[in-house]
Amino acid sequence: MILDSEAAMQAGLDALRAQDAVMARIIGEVAARGAGPPLRKREPGFAGLAAIIVSQQVSTASAKAIWGRVSERFPTLDAPTLRGADDEALRACGLSAPKIRTLRAVAEAVAQGDLPLDDLAAQDADAAHEALVTVKGIGPWTADIYLLFCLGHPDAFAAGDLALQEGARLAYTLDTRPKPAELLILADQWRPWRGVAAKVLWAYYGVQTGRGGTGEVG
Repeated sequence: MILDSEAAMQAGLDALRAQDAVMARIIGEVAARGAGPPLRKREPGFAGLAAIIVSQQVSTASAKAIWGRVSERFPTLDAPTLRGADDEALRACGLSAPKIRTLRAVAEAVAQGDLPLDDLAAQDADAAHEALVTVKGIGPWTADIYLLFCLGHPDAFAAGDLALQEGARLAYTLDTRPKPAELLILADQWRPWRGVAAKVLWAYYGVQTGRGGTGEVG
């Protein structure tokens, strides 16, 4: 099952309620505030992954502006198009040199068959994650956000996301924000619905702080 419908999301929420009393509580709190976790699913494929790469380490406004210029300059953005684009055209869109290198590495991996984007949805979350991070420039956060928001993978979990870590700290009344490795240990109880748990925690973080996290990727 992938997270491509409200029915799929509800199945995950029901499972989490049964598995974890804390998760059951915060699901109820989020629902009571009308802030239930949204699907927010992007189209999978090269363009979806490229959009996530563009959004790394920049503000939401900057990411939207840069991606808007990329989309205008390259209406059909796929691996062959990116491979054929010159650096000057990419820089003119606002892309930094590191992001250009990453996008070219992804395009090359897709073209050579080393990164079968179409096949990742059928793999388990850990295997799909590993396939993505083997490409130079794709880190754990990018891999997990792609799996969750583009493929709708129900078990993808971005343990390195700061808002997700803070949401877990608040929900579980932890003394400090958990490190990625610590958060992965906590998240193990939510398998195979870690992706739904992540969306719940992002929503809870938003309710508690008045700020949105990565759960607001649209």
